Amino acid sequence: MTDSLPIPLSAPLTPAQQTMLVNLVRRAARAEIMPRFRTVTRADASTKSGPHDLVTEADHQAEAMLARGLQRMFPHALIVGEEAVAAKPTLREDVSEAELAFIIDPVDGTWNFVHGLPLFGVIIAVTRFGRPVLGLLYDPVSDDWVIADEAAPARMATVQGAERLVRVSGGGALAELQGYIHFSLMPKDRQEKLAPLLPALGRCNALRCSCHEYRLLAQGAVDFVMSEVLNPWDHAAGVLICQQAGGVARMLDGRDYNTSITQGTLLSAANEATWLSLKDHFACLLES
Repeated sequence: MTDSLPIPLSAPLTPAQQTMLVNLVRRAARAEIMPRFRTVTRADASTKSGPHDLVTEADHQAEAMLARGLQRMFPHALIVGEEAVAAKPTLREDVSEAELAFIIDPVDGTWNFVHGLPLFGVIIAVTRFGRPVLGLLYDPVSDDWVIADEAAPARMATVQGAERLVRVSGGGALAELQGYIHFSLMPKDRQEKLAPLLPALGRCNALRCSCHEYRLLAQGAVDFVMSEVLNPWDHAAGVLICQQAGGVARMLDGRDYNTSITQGTLLSAANEATWLSLKDHFACLLES
């Protein structure tokens, strides 16, 4: 891991570099995340934006280990972690200006982690000028991952070497669609607009973990993910993986997703027809 691995900026990471990235994430999970799972308590956690936005030593230490390893591997890349941005918010703005950036969510689903639920993950996104070009969604509990880059389809892999392609669902009629909406994170006025529209859908909830929400979307278990909290460490990897699993991911107003976008509604769906159906159904969210 000490060798510098130059990367041509016109291409995604090589297979060897992707393997080294996965190995780094797995080591950080073994060293800094899993030993703390079900030993850390709510009293050990700090809060950030609100009482349910938790952070623990697992977040801080895993991010530090990942950032050190990535900087050694890619010395000319910008390395941006969720906790680093919490301490210095202007770091987020640097991502869209960087030719090569790695965005780290060291423990996505910290609330679940703190409360002993095995529903959390590590997210790594690679971007070029804010556009996702590689995504990694790693589950430390199962020790498996979903990965994709812009030149290859999304696939799920395990440490045993098994690998299979993943594919989004076929979508369906509005009343049959199942998905995740980050309803509780929306302002009250937005919730009031959205709430009357939810019964028309098959099923809507949230897992408190974007890593697993996007993994399930890519595997065809649900039909969409929608969010208005546009933290790039939550969404950049999932957007790319959704697209490379055959889905459609863009802003509700039609813009392509980019980490520079801080306001709006991000909708990732199984296919174009499903995306358009949901866009029409949620058209009120486009009103000012």
